[in-house]
Amino acid sequence: MQVNEEARRLGRYMKVRTVAIYGGAPMGTQIDAVKGGAKVLAATPGRLLDLLRRKTFELKPDLITLDLEMPRMDGFTFLRLVMSKRPTPVMVISGRVGEESVFRALELGAVDFLAKPTPRAGEELANIERELIRKVHAIRDLRIEKVRDRITALPHPTAAVARCAIPRVVAIGSSTGGPAALMQIFGAFTEAPPCAFVVAQHMPSGFTRGFAERIDRLTPMRAVEARGGETLVEGSVLIAPGGAHLELAAGLDQVVTRVVPGEPRDKYAPSVNRLFVSAAKHLGSDLIALVLTGMGDDGARGVEAVREAGGSVMAESEETAVIFGMPQQAIRTGVVDRVLPLHEIAPAIRGGVETSERRNEGGEGRRKGTR
Repeated sequence: MQVNEEARRLGRYMKVRTVAIYGGAPMGTQIDAVKGGAKVLAATPGRLLDLLRRKTFELKPDLITLDLEMPRMDGFTFLRLVMSKRPTPVMVISGRVGEESVFRALELGAVDFLAKPTPRAGEELANIERELIRKVHAIRDLRIEKVRDRITALPHPTAAVARCAIPRVVAIGSSTGGPAALMQIFGAFTEAPPCAFVVAQHMPSGFTRGFAERIDRLTPMRAVEARGGETLVEGSVLIAPGGAHLELAAGLDQVVTRVVPGEPRDKYAPSVNRLFVSAAKHLGSDLIALVLTGMGDDGARGVEAVREAGGSVMAESEETAVIFGMPQQAIRTGVVDRVLPLHEIAPAIRGGVETSERRNEGGEGRRKGTR
């Protein structure tokens, strides 16, 4: 099978040597995808407690995949124990019915997740194998100490600012480590700032609506999964649907969202580049682009378009990024204005909004982008 051949090739270059697999499904998929290059410790629920006590800390695995839906043990208890005793990258396996559990696990220290295949998986199973290979590959660049720091970090509340006539738009792109980073940023505001947010977080379909609902419930923001046709309203967060692309387009008299289905050839869906490029075209200098933690280079081409249109660009610093890949590639373009640790990003957004307010009051709100 082509996927297994890819796994064997990957294994020759990976630093990951041991993968501890706790839980039931999709056990076969996990083992087949990683055994080409990694030593695998598999634990079924019946042996889980014993292995938890004896093997996890003896073997010191480079990666743990954890099924939260285990019949004999609470996955959250296991996760807390691992992160307190020996912080280790944990990838959560969960069915779509467990959306809330997934995001809770990410906040407790899990670094990423995979959707559990349906009983009639078919082609879906192969896609999950490819995704697992890609995410295991990314573990090489992950700094577990940054994950631990985020667990203990408290939001830094930033004061509300005066409303401005034309709210700025903040477009955010993120991947591995992004959900927890986004929650920390949005949770840092005591009141929703006078700007709109559009977010492309690499995430499979079926999970983004639950993520948006969590942001809406736990932060001052009004967050929803984008469906297309929404206007940009200050204090709102529009999350790109998993497996699809969120873009901005010209409506009758204002900018609106557009959701484009992903295609098999897409490297990333949602695509940060597509969001940034479309936003730059229609918002010009009213746009702030922000690249957060994640693997790969998605967003690098987009930040160049933002700068060309007159917008500003920020990136998360290596100091806090769980995986520095996406921010690093954005920084290498030479167009990033500010490189900031996570806890300084919300105040920087506030400052950008205040700058926009002063510019609009002075009559200097010209946009380089086209409407």
